[in-house]
Amino acid sequence: MKIIECVPNFSEGCDSRKLEAIAHAISAISGVKLLDMHMDADHNRSVFTFLGAPNAVFEAAMAGCGKAVELIDMRTHKGIHPRIGAVDVAPFIPMGDAQMKDAVAVAQRFGCAFGERYRLPVYFYGEAALQSNRRELPEVRRGGYEGLSRKLCDPRWTPDAGHAVFNEKSGAVAVGARLPLIAFNINLNTDDVGVAKDIASAIRQSGGGLPCVRAMGVYLKSRRIAQVSMNLTDYQVTPVRVVYERAQELAKQRHVDILESELVGLIPRKAMEGLTDKDLKLSGFSEQKFLESYFPLAGQ
Repeated sequence: MKIIECVPNFSEGCDSRKLEAIAHAISAISGVKLLDMHMDADHNRSVFTFLGAPNAVFEAAMAGCGKAVELIDMRTHKGIHPRIGAVDVAPFIPMGDAQMKDAVAVAQRFGCAFGERYRLPVYFYGEAALQSNRRELPEVRRGGYEGLSRKLCDPRWTPDAGHAVFNEKSGAVAVGARLPLIAFNINLNTDDVGVAKDIASAIRQSGGGLPCVRAMGVYLKSRRIAQVSMNLTDYQVTPVRVVYERAQELAKQRHVDILESELVGLIPRKAMEGLTDKDLKLSGFSEQKFLESYFPLAGQ
């Protein structure tokens, strides 16, 4: 059976009523399972995870992202995570018998329909990219929402779908197709964000660190601690254990300890083989954090 996972990231992490309305819109679509909703006030961002057959996931993405555009106003949004719009990113991931071409097809269909319906600029990234300079999400997101109006004036950044106009309320959307990604954060027992930034710089691939790792150092105002926020784009190339141990080593060099780590969203079971939550000081971990707990074909 062909299964597609969708993991949209919304620029809202404080108002639970808005997020509940988005969740309701997604869950109302027959044939879709809403698996997880991660809400973060410091990042002012939420990450939803749902899956189903390709057509059902397309409809759920239209419904949930449409509700987000209705409720979220970027003109008043502030947060520590890079973003370009109310629906910042909408990736589609092949699972079960689905292949990457199936995820690409749903992503491009969604991007074209969503951009047209809501008159938003849409950029395709990852395996769905139509231009080589748009394969990497950080490049698409570079400049953020604040730089979007200028970006849209640059012929090199004409949107792939939707409308080439600056929608002040909703911004733009990055729509992609990719392999499963692990969003993994490490919280440090320091309020010195410079330490987190140093560790992030040393650990991320673009800084000469670990392959398939993106990282940034941020300050969590609500907890008064620094965090290394990471995306592991291919855990089979750089496993979670390797990332954690390298971060731990770099922290010790700076006389800092790891308080805990956390997952944003779900993780394939294979990525935790040989590991326990204690090995990673992983908070809030349970069987429900495995993709496979919700669907027998997920992650295969």
